[in-house]
Amino acid sequence: MALNEGEIGGTGGKIIWSGRIISVQPRIRLMRSFDQRNHNYLGYVLQVQGVIEGQERISCIGIGKAAQAKHQFQAGDLASGKSEVVSDVRTEVAGYYKTSELRLLKKTEESAVPPPPWHGPPPDLEIYRQRGHRRLNPRTYEEKCGTCIWGCRMPVEMTIDQWNSSKKKYRFETFCYGPKSCILYKAGPTRKVPGRKRMMWEEEDWVDEDAVSHRGMDD
Repeated sequence: MALNEGEIGGTGGKIIWSGRIISVQPRIRLMRSFDQRNHNYLGYVLQVQGVIEGQERISCIGIGKAAQAKHQFQAGDLASGKSEVVSDVRTEVAGYYKTSELRLLKKTEESAVPPPPWHGPPPDLEIYRQRGHRRLNPRTYEEKCGTCIWGCRMPVEMTIDQWNSSKKKYRFETFCYGPKSCILYKAGPTRKVPGRKRMMWEEEDWVDEDAVSHRGMDD
């Protein structure tokens, strides 16, 4: 049976979903080890307005970079697919992933509203890597940047002891890849990373400044 717009249901271990895309953002995992960090570029996250288990809500769907390159999803599009429930919610910002049978049901018309936030199709993941990011106040992200292609909420895996990699902690952090001149941007407090013997490393402003120093204010 065909699904109506906004309907999501589950069959055979897969979630069958169909709805309107609210946002498309990069799906990036951040690994920290005291003052060191690296990124794993996994794909993209679609925020989809739909119904799951009889309740209407926004569901976050993880898709691969090839799927995004093919369909060029953006906010306002109607789409459908099948996804699995995430096995470890500490390491994924999406609630569902391993998405298959993706379909673009209807393309949205180009928005006449000027940015920010930016709502077109997001760039390739390599562009995000090249641009670098600045920390973004979580409240600003939730209130103003949650639909912007330059916003990103990352699951963070922290290795507490380099000599014992089994000691880990997890959290989520928000970042901005957008123009440094964006009027909505607020950095928020610096972030602290725990280490061995109760040591703590503070990621100060210079880290962000260095990460985006190669870009102009409007780039």
